[in-house]
Amino acid sequence: MKFVHTGDLHIGKIVNGFSMIEDQKHILGQIYEICCREKTDALILAGDIYDRAIPPTDAVVVLDDFLTDMARAGIPVLMISGNHDSPERIGFADAILEDKGIHIAGVYRESVKKVELWDDDGTVTFVLLPFVKPAAVGAKNNGEAVQKILSGEMEDEMGRKVLVSHYFVTDNGKEPEQSEGETTIHVGGLDNVEAALLSGFDYVALGHIHKPQKIGQKEIYYAGAPLAYSFSEAGQEKSVNLVELGKSGLSSVRRIPLMPLHGMRRIRGKMEALMRPEIVEGANAEDYIRAELTDERELIDPIGTLRSVYPNIMQIALLKNDKKENIDYTGKLEEREKSIPELFNDFYAMIRGEELDEERMKVVEEAAKEAEEHI
Repeated sequence: MKFVHTGDLHIGKIVNGFSMIEDQKHILGQIYEICCREKTDALILAGDIYDRAIPPTDAVVVLDDFLTDMARAGIPVLMISGNHDSPERIGFADAILEDKGIHIAGVYRESVKKVELWDDDGTVTFVLLPFVKPAAVGAKNNGEAVQKILSGEMEDEMGRKVLVSHYFVTDNGKEPEQSEGETTIHVGGLDNVEAALLSGFDYVALGHIHKPQKIGQKEIYYAGAPLAYSFSEAGQEKSVNLVELGKSGLSSVRRIPLMPLHGMRRIRGKMEALMRPEIVEGANAEDYIRAELTDERELIDPIGTLRSVYPNIMQIALLKNDKKENIDYTGKLEEREKSIPELFNDFYAMIRGEELDEERMKVVEEAAKEAEEHI
C-alpha cells in the first residue's frame, strides 16, 4: 500500500500581515498532483488543518475544494484535528463524508476511529487519534492521555497498522528538532509523549512539528509542514512523505519535494547594493523577504524603497556593525490600517478560538475611543 503523509497545513495563516491563502492553494494543488501521479491509496493529513479554531471563510473554501478534488479522484483522505483546530468544526459532517472516502477524526469520542483500506496484501488499519486535551480523558499530561486512549485498542489480529496523530513526541526525552518560530516551552515534560507509547505500529504519521524528521529508531515520522511560515525555516526544503507498506510492514519512506509559490528568504547588505538589478534579478523578487540592512547612515522609508523592487517584503532588520539594532518594519500597510478594536478582535479570536460578541466589542470600542482621546 502506498500513501502520502503530510500535515500542519495551517490554512488561513497570516504571516507578518500577508495572507498565505494563495500559497496554500498552490501547495495543495501539488499534493493533489503527487497523489494522482503516484497512484496513492490514501492521503494522510495529520492535524493543524486550519491555523486557528475559527478559520476565515476563504480557508474553509480552500479545504472544501481540495477535499472535493481528492474525492472525485477516488483517493481516500484520513484527516485528524490538531491543537490549532476546533475538533467540532474539523469533524463537521464527518459521517456523511465517509461515503465519499473522506475519513475525519475531529472529536475524540471514547474510542479511536479506525479506517480499513485494502490492497493486494490484505488490510491496513489506520488508527486516527486527534489531539486530545488530557483533562478530557481524566489524565494529568499528554503521555498519560495517549496511553489511556490506546490501551486495549490495538489487537494483534489487526495485521498492518498505521497510527495518525498530533503530539510532541520525544525519544527517551530527546526532543524533535524545531524551528525558532515553533519552539515552545514544555514544562517538566508534561506536553511530551514518549515514542515507546506508540510502539506496535508499522508506521506512525505525526503532525505538530514543522521540520520533517524521524523520531528515534522506531517507524515514527513527522512529515513537516508543506510551507515555510517563518524566516527560521528559510532555505528549508519542504516535502511530503511517500510511504509504502509491503506484506510484512514498512517498505520505504521517500520525501517528495514541494515547490512553493513564493520562497521565504533573507537578504543582507547595504540598501544600494540590494536594489541593484543584477541582485534583484538573480533570484525571485516575488519571494517573501526579510532584508537585513547594514547601512550606517539613516535611511528614509527603507521598507517603501525596497518594496518597489521586492513587492512581498515582510521584514526589515536594521544592523550596525553586524549587530541587530532593531526590527521596526514588519507586515503590510493594510494590517496597520486596521482599527484598534479590529486588531484586538483578531488577537482575541486567535487566543480564545472565538470572536468578541457584540457586548464585548462595544466595551473594547469605548476603551479604544477613551484612550485615543487622551493621546
